[in-house]
Amino acid sequence: MRTIPIPVDTNKLQFTCVKAARPRLVSKETGEIKKDKNGNIVYEVTVTVEDDFGRLELLKIGTSAEPDITPGDEITPIGLIGYVWEQTINGANRWGISYKATSFVRTASDMPAAVA
Repeated sequence: MRTIPIPVDTNKLQFTCVKAARPRLVSKETGEIKKDKNGNIVYEVTVTVEDDFGRLELLKIGTSAEPDITPGDEITPIGLIGYVWEQTINGANRWGISYKATSFVRTASDMPAAVA
Protein backbone atom coordinates (compact mmCIF):
# COMPACT_ATOMS: atom_id res chain seq x y z
CA MET A 1 0.00 0.00 0.00
CA ARG A 2 1.36 3.41 -0.96
CA THR A 3 1.24 5.99 1.82
CA ILE A 4 -0.08 9.35 0.65
CA PRO A 5 -0.35 12.21 3.17
CA ILE A 6 -3.84 13.70 3.45
CA PRO A 7 -3.90 17.33 4.70
CA VAL A 8 -6.60 18.00 7.31
CA ASP A 9 -8.44 21.36 7.30
CA THR A 10 -8.66 22.26 11.00
CA ASN A 11 -10.58 25.54 10.51
CA LYS A 12 -14.01 24.13 11.41
CA LEU A 13 -12.82 21.73 14.11
CA GLN A 14 -12.26 22.26 17.83
CA PHE A 15 -9.46 20.30 19.50
CA THR A 16 -9.09 19.74 23.24
CA CYS A 17 -6.11 18.00 24.83
CA VAL A 18 -7.35 15.15 27.05
CA LYS A 19 -4.05 13.43 27.84
CA ALA A 20 -0.60 14.97 28.18
CA ALA A 21 2.03 14.25 25.54
CA ARG A 22 4.10 11.13 26.08
CA PRO A 23 6.71 9.33 23.99
CA ARG A 24 5.14 6.84 21.61
CA LEU A 25 6.28 3.27 22.01
CA VAL A 26 7.26 0.98 19.13
CA SER A 27 6.82 -2.05 21.38
CA LYS A 28 5.18 -2.32 24.78
CA GLU A 29 7.18 -5.48 25.48
CA THR A 30 10.61 -3.87 24.98
CA GLY A 31 9.73 -0.28 25.88
CA GLU A 32 11.40 0.93 22.68
CA ILE A 33 10.51 4.57 21.95
CA LYS A 34 9.52 5.55 18.40
CA LYS A 35 11.78 8.00 16.59
CA ASP A 36 11.21 9.92 13.36
CA LYS A 37 13.52 9.77 10.33
CA ASN A 38 15.71 12.50 11.88
CA GLY A 39 16.15 10.59 15.14
CA ASN A 40 13.76 12.78 17.17
CA ILE A 41 11.41 11.20 19.71
CA VAL A 42 7.81 10.97 18.46
CA TYR A 43 5.33 12.19 21.07
CA GLU A 44 1.68 11.16 21.14
CA VAL A 45 -1.05 13.58 22.22
CA THR A 46 -4.61 12.37 22.85
CA VAL A 47 -7.27 14.92 21.87
CA THR A 48 -10.99 15.20 21.33
CA VAL A 49 -12.11 16.71 18.05
CA GLU A 50 -15.53 18.34 17.71
CA ASP A 51 -17.10 19.45 14.44
CA ASP A 52 -19.81 22.05 13.73
CA PHE A 53 -22.51 19.40 14.27
CA GLY A 54 -21.32 18.53 17.78
CA ARG A 55 -19.89 15.14 16.80
CA LEU A 56 -16.87 14.11 18.88
CA GLU A 57 -13.96 11.85 18.02
CA LEU A 58 -11.01 10.78 20.13
CA LEU A 59 -7.68 10.94 18.26
CA LYS A 60 -4.04 10.31 18.99
CA ILE A 61 -1.81 12.73 17.11
CA GLY A 62 1.93 12.23 16.77
CA THR A 63 4.48 15.04 16.71
CA SER A 64 8.28 15.21 16.73
CA ALA A 65 8.45 18.22 19.06
CA GLU A 66 7.34 17.82 22.67
CA PRO A 67 4.31 20.11 22.93
CA ASP A 68 3.82 22.52 25.83
CA ILE A 69 0.15 21.67 26.38
CA THR A 70 -1.79 20.12 29.24
CA PRO A 71 -5.10 18.26 29.53
CA GLY A 72 -8.01 20.66 29.20
CA ASP A 73 -6.19 23.05 26.85
CA GLU A 74 -8.04 24.01 23.69
CA ILE A 75 -5.46 23.63 20.96
CA THR A 76 -4.90 23.75 17.23
CA PRO A 77 -2.60 21.21 15.57
CA ILE A 78 -0.35 22.89 13.00
CA GLY A 79 0.28 21.02 9.74
CA LEU A 80 -2.11 18.18 10.58
CA ILE A 81 -1.83 15.29 8.13
CA GLY A 82 -3.56 11.91 8.06
CA TYR A 83 -2.05 8.68 6.72
CA VAL A 84 -4.07 5.58 5.87
CA TRP A 85 -2.47 2.40 7.19
CA GLU A 86 -3.23 -1.28 6.71
CA GLN A 87 -1.84 -4.45 8.28
CA THR A 88 -2.56 -8.16 8.36
CA ILE A 89 -2.04 -10.07 11.61
CA ASN A 90 -2.81 -13.79 11.76
CA GLY A 91 -4.89 -13.51 8.60
CA ALA A 92 -7.03 -10.64 9.89
CA ASN A 93 -6.89 -7.35 7.98
CA ARG A 94 -6.94 -4.07 9.91
CA TRP A 95 -6.76 -0.52 8.69
CA GLY A 96 -7.10 3.00 10.03
CA ILE A 97 -5.82 6.54 9.79
CA SER A 98 -2.88 7.82 11.79
CA TYR A 99 -2.37 11.53 12.36
CA LYS A 100 0.74 13.68 12.61
CA ALA A 101 1.17 17.39 13.30
CA THR A 102 4.29 19.54 13.14
CA SER A 103 3.31 21.33 16.38
CA PHE A 104 0.42 22.45 18.59
CA VAL A 105 -0.67 25.92 19.72
CA ARG A 106 -3.23 26.93 22.31
CA THR A 107 -6.29 28.61 20.82
CA ALA A 108 -7.03 32.28 21.54
CA SER A 109 -9.87 31.39 23.94
CA ASP A 110 -7.31 29.68 26.24
CA MET A 111 -4.99 32.67 26.34
CA PRO A 112 -5.02 34.70 29.56
CA ALA A 113 -7.06 37.92 29.41
CA ALA A 114 -5.11 41.15 29.12
CA VAL A 115 -4.85 43.18 32.29
CA ALA A 116 -6.50 46.61 31.91
